[in-house]
Amino acid sequence: MIVHPPCTGGRRVSLHGQDLGRALRPGDVAAILRRAGFGTASFVWDDTGIFEWRDGGPDVWLMT
Repeated sequence: MIVHPPCTGGRRVSLHGQDLGRALRPGDVAAILRRAGFGTASFVWDDTGIFEWRDGGPDVWLMT
């Protein structure tokens, strides 16, 4: 799962090249994951086996 760089309207979230939506905070990423079929598990945001955070991790949501 790629969480793309912050931009106007949030961070784009994609999986295998498919756009899954936009997130404004980690909770939005979790909701997108659940809609994509990842269940209701808790997510470890720094798990590089699941997430690729571009231009900032889960604590960066505004454009710089």
